[in-house]
Amino acid sequence: MRTVLAACLGLAGALTACETSKHGFPERGMPADDPDAAAAQRRREAVNRQIATINEGKVEYIVPRNQMATAFIRLFNDGTVIDKTSVQKVQESKNDKPVYYLVGVGLRNGMYRAMAIPLQSSSDNSLYLSSSAERYILTSVGCSFCSFSFEKNRIVGTTCEENTGGSRCDLIVKEYNNFFVRQ
Repeated sequence: MRTVLAACLGLAGALTACETSKHGFPERGMPADDPDAAAAQRRREAVNRQIATINEGKVEYIVPRNQMATAFIRLFNDGTVIDKTSVQKVQESKNDKPVYYLVGVGLRNGMYRAMAIPLQSSSDNSLYLSSSAERYILTSVGCSFCSFSFEKNRIVGTTCEENTGGSRCDLIVKEYNNFFVRQ
């Protein structure tokens, strides 16, 4: 009995001497406390998908427009119904390189809504949507039509077409998008 007790105490002493902290490979996941690290990780894991090409100045869609409307509705996730999707070219001057945006337009509770996501263009005129691209969300408050305002081909604000007292268009910018759900 003494030998069993001595063996158990020896084993317990040996086990307490072992280090139990976790060393090795860090777990893969989003850093919870560092938003810059989380954004950097999303950029590394970005998914790019070709949605259109530019052929002689005209947009040729690769992804069906109804599929893009469904994706916009899912991104809004608030009851907004998208009835029009398009790729819009923005070019401040002929010397500037054009920037293309994927745009979804619709209504929520009778109020105008729109979302724009910048696209990446390639040398062969293909247009790609990246999951790391920001989303520009436009919401009307009393305005029948709002539009995005641009500076150097980038969205910087909104404009209310009929600015009667109290009418406005609000702009929210989100850091990334999950337009195309990963499979």
